[in-house]
Amino acid sequence: MGMRGMGNMQNMMKQMQKMQKKMAEAQEELGEKKIEGTAGGGMVTVVVTGHKEIVDVTIKPEVVDPDDIEMLQDLVLAATNDALKKADELTNSTMGQFTKGLNLPGGMI
Repeated sequence: MGMRGMGNMQNMMKQMQKMQKKMAEAQEELGEKKIEGTAGGGMVTVVVTGHKEIVDVTIKPEVVDPDDIEMLQDLVLAATNDALKKADELTNSTMGQFTKGLNLPGGMI
């Protein structure tokens, strides 16, 4: 490897470090994002962060039926899955911008 090759390597390392910093910042921002999932036409709402932590669950009183707990459980599940799916989509679109521009040899990521 001549001197030019070394310069390119260093340049690439610098680019990688810059990108890692940006990725870390993007990850952090994801953690602060609030994503809402709903079910039953908004009867049940679940809020998650971009890091997929559930931070809030709201259940409208009129959907609470002591004789039909199963329906309520299904709504909570559906709302949670909805929120997590949206969180995944947000993560993919946020982090995807970093991996798209990378032409790393042999799929290093």
